[in-house]
Formats: sequence, C-alpha cells, structure tokens
Amino acid sequence: MGKTRAVICGYYGKGNGGDEALLVTLLQMLPESVQPLVLSGNPQETKKRYQVESCDRISAFTVTRAMRASEYFIWGGGSLMQDITSWASPIYYGGLMGLAQQMGLKTIAWAQGIGPLQHQFTRAIAKRALENCTAISVRDRLSAQILHQWQIPCLIAPDPVWALQTKPVKGLWDLPAPRIAVNLREHPSLTPHRLNHLTQALIELQRATQACILLVPFQATKDLKIAEKIAAQLPGSHQIISLEDPRELKGLFRGVEMTIGMRYHSLIMAAAAECRCFALSYDPKVSQLMAEISIPGYELEQLPDNPNEISKAWLEEYVNGEPLSSETIQSIRDRAEIHREVLIEAFLGD
Repeated sequence: MGKTRAVICGYYGKGNGGDEALLVTLLQMLPESVQPLVLSGNPQETKKRYQVESCDRISAFTVTRAMRASEYFIWGGGSLMQDITSWASPIYYGGLMGLAQQMGLKTIAWAQGIGPLQHQFTRAIAKRALENCTAISVRDRLSAQILHQWQIPCLIAPDPVWALQTKPVKGLWDLPAPRIAVNLREHPSLTPHRLNHLTQALIELQRATQACILLVPFQATKDLKIAEKIAAQLPGSHQIISLEDPRELKGLFRGVEMTIGMRYHSLIMAAAAECRCFALSYDPKVSQLMAEISIPGYELEQLPDNPNEISKAWLEEYVNGEPLSSETIQSIRDRAEIHREVLIEAFLGD
C-alpha cells in the first residue's frame, strides 16, 4: 500500500529555531503512513537535516506541482495567520491554503496561533481558509476564542514543542556552573535604550551569582548581533551558543538554572526542562504564555527604567523562583500530544 503524500507549509528554512522545532515535532507526530514534502526557504538544507522531500516555498511552479502530487496540505504550526508584522504572512499562507482547497486537497491547520488580525481583509482571508479545513488544532485559548466566534470547530492543546524530543549538547557540561541562558531578539520594542538597561542588569546579575551566561540566538539574522553586543560587555564567563538542531536547542536548557527569554519557544523549551524562567514579552503570545504557566517577567514596553530594579527582579527569581514541577510538565506534554491525535484522526480516520 502506497504512502499518503502531504505538503507541509510553515516558516521553515529561515533559520528560526522555534519554527524548526515545530517542524521537527510535526514530523515526529506524523503517522508512518504519511510521506511529507516540506515547503522551505532552504530546501536543500531541510532535506539534508530532516531526511524529507523539500521544495522552494516561493516557487509557484514547484509548489503547485507538489500539491498536484499530494492528497493533504498542512499548515505546520506557529503564528502563520497574523498581520501584526505585515500583511504578507496571511496573504501567503492563506493563499496557499485556498489553492490547496481549490485543488481538492484535504487541509489541516495544525497547532496554530491565530492572530493578532487587526484588519478586516486579513481576518476574512483567515476565516475563509480555516472554515474549509478538514481538521484544526490551536495552541492557545485566544486562538480558540477567535475560531469560536467564527463558529469554526477546533481542538486546543499546548504548543507541540512541549513534546519535542531532545538531544544532549556536546560540551555543555564542560562550561562553568551555574549557568543562565539569555535569548533576546531584534524588535521595535527592544530599543537601544532598553537593550542597554538589560545589558547593565545582566552584568549586575552575573556579578551577584557568578553564573556563566549563555547567549542563545534562536534566529541568527535577528538574535546574533544582539548576543554579540551583550557578550562584549560581560565581565565574567560567557558563551554564545548557536545550535541548528531544534532537539539540541531544547536539550540545552537541561543544563541551565534560569532562562531570561524574549522568544516564545525559548520559554517553552526552558520551562519544559524544569528551568526557572523570566520573560520579556514583545508579543501577545508571550504574554499569554506568562499567564498560563505563571512565568514572571516584563512587558518590554513597560520595562523599568532602572537596571538595578531589573537585576533585583532577576536575582529574586534565580534565588527563590520555582520551576514547573515534573508532574505539571508531564501533564502539559500529555496534553500537547492532542496535536498528534488530530493528525492520526485526519489521516487514518477516513
């Protein structure tokens, strides 16, 4: 019996650790009877790294050919349908979903974070694409509420990266302990003034704890320059750690006492490793995660204008903060497996 072919679409091949982690988790959860083809910004690298078929995500010819040879089309996780950065994202992903539906493919919106959708036009694109899907799972309450308002049924479960398998990081345990991981990304909310305050606060935190600071870029184009700028000012032990395998990226946090993170998946990976977390929120999805699992932190727009105040808050979490219990983490992982069940039902439930 031949395998079922499925096109997988997401923000892949762009060097973003969180989106690559979603892809690996999706591939981990796909039934063995499914043969995936991944649309990627770097198809050769995607094919080599994950041992899957891949093609250029912006080549209309190759994407259409892939769809003609497939039976399913999957939005593979993440905040694909949002217009807070630009209109391009909902137009691109909504357009591909609509094309797949017109071509008769069964379509799945998997582990989605819907919104923010600030414009009527982009809301209409998202609604039309989603209401014609065979199956939908979302990763947060606000996304589920949007779909409920549109009268579109869905399943809700924690982000699937909670269930991503991990790999050990070579040389991690040779670095001085204790270790604090830091992930900052380029964003309009992270102004030079705020970055300077965070850097000064980090210097004070390192002096108080004598910790080795691990600067962890999740996407080199948006994180690495910031990591290098901070590293140049740290007085104590530190290292920039760039990892391409998302399983190693998640495994890194097993050797860390505390994580200070901007990126959504840096906090999920750290929390899943029983690591204390402190969030710096630049996006509603980060703020919602803070509320859902009780992560302390700041909205970047309301960051204190005093490095000493910031460092004291970090030190308080480092000394007295409680990571998630192993029981809570296991419960979240178990619920994240609902995303696997959505796939099994969609592919094998016909």
